[in-house]
Amino acid sequence: MTETEGLYVPPGHGRVVETPAQRVTFKVTGTHSRMASTFEVDVPPGFDVGAHVHTRSEELFYVLEGELDVLAFEPRIRTPDNWQKWQSPSGSRVVRATPGTVIVVPPGCPHAFANPTESPAKMFFQASPPPDHERYFEELLEILADGGPPDQEAIEALRAKYDIEQLTPLKHR
Repeated sequence: MTETEGLYVPPGHGRVVETPAQRVTFKVTGTHSRMASTFEVDVPPGFDVGAHVHTRSEELFYVLEGELDVLAFEPRIRTPDNWQKWQSPSGSRVVRATPGTVIVVPPGCPHAFANPTESPAKMFFQASPPPDHERYFEELLEILADGGPPDQEAIEALRAKYDIEQLTPLKHR
């Protein structure tokens, strides 16, 4: 790609990183955009990214298939366990996002997603600025590669490295 050419990524293309816990297809990376990294993320039943917050990153999620429980607000109380029960001071609660739902998360806003259903879900995910989330996904999927229970200490250290304050644990079946 030259500076005067765009990037075309056809359906089914992109670099894939995959574990039993998650599959991420890199569509647009920091190599191609100064604005954002873009991914297609398959979210298996039982996966819960855990509530977390970034001080610098802005994220956008667009549900393509399936259903996800989604949090995108500061709760009254940040309890360390079940973010699905959180409520904001204004009364906002976790929502069930279905295909076509868009969620925008500004820096400093606690957020999470989980697939509580028995069917896989798929979302379009964009993180700005690049390339931190690309590197994060690569390293996270290395930690999750064995398919066993997540190594919470390793995930916590990784997230601290990439501007992610973990509020509740990552979980998967």
